[in-house]
Amino acid sequence: MEAKQMVERETFFGSDRRYRLFTAVKYFTYALLCVNVYLFLQEELSALQHTFTHGVAPAQLIQVFAATIDTAAWVVLLLLFELETSVLDDSRIRGGVRLSLHGIRGVCYVAIVYAFTGYYAELVTLYQNSALATGDACSLLGQPWSVLVDLDEYVPLDAGNCAGLGAELYRIDGFDILADAGQLFDAQLLAWTDLINSGAWILVVVVLEIEVRMQLRGGLSERAMQVNKYVKFALYFTLFAAAAYWGVAGDFLDFWDAALWLFAFIFIELNVFEWQYETRVGEGVEGASATA
Repeated sequence: MEAKQMVERETFFGSDRRYRLFTAVKYFTYALLCVNVYLFLQEELSALQHTFTHGVAPAQLIQVFAATIDTAAWVVLLLLFELETSVLDDSRIRGGVRLSLHGIRGVCYVAIVYAFTGYYAELVTLYQNSALATGDACSLLGQPWSVLVDLDEYVPLDAGNCAGLGAELYRIDGFDILADAGQLFDAQLLAWTDLINSGAWILVVVVLEIEVRMQLRGGLSERAMQVNKYVKFALYFTLFAAAAYWGVAGDFLDFWDAALWLFAFIFIELNVFEWQYETRVGEGVEGASATA
């Protein structure tokens, strides 16, 4: 019996085997990001027990669930980019398919910008505080106070933790939440990091949208690619800095999530490179056929 020889197609990654490995790791990363939606939901539900204890108004939902809404919208958006840059052939992104993709993407953009306003509201809330006259948190025992431990992390005030609070105490206005000066400052820095990170990601997706649209229309020139490269470098540097800060500050979930998202968008960038490579190869084949 004659052995069958597998003919590997030429790819940006050099071989089909490397491309399959790339694809497997990529989808595993996407699956981990889906798990993060659940983890953020659990974290924010836990924080809700200490914040809006008298009920949440519709306008406050985004402040309460900013990370969950943000992450869920980004996961859907990521999968849409995956469809356009890797799964669907260019010839299929037409008519109803194109309109559907754009419609879902529009909803995701609204959710992402909405989440940005939630991060801003949380930051503003942390700056709306009042100094307490008492320097002894233990004197407040027996009242329904909570202690700010970290951003979106609270514990009930009790005899075990009241002595560890500093003499300079603050109350978050509108909430029965205490924080000493050090904890409050750390939480404010983390809230700033959330806001900056969210804004940088919005700009990343704007640049990617421009790149994808230009690629579909055949107008992605070398000059445009060069400009995009410098813009994305500045944005990704900002995102790496935010991830590093979360790591140093000990905020594991935010650090883990940021690292996964950077990893995921490296895959999207590689998808674009593979897409551009296939386009160039296809144009080369067509040109060779035309001159034959």
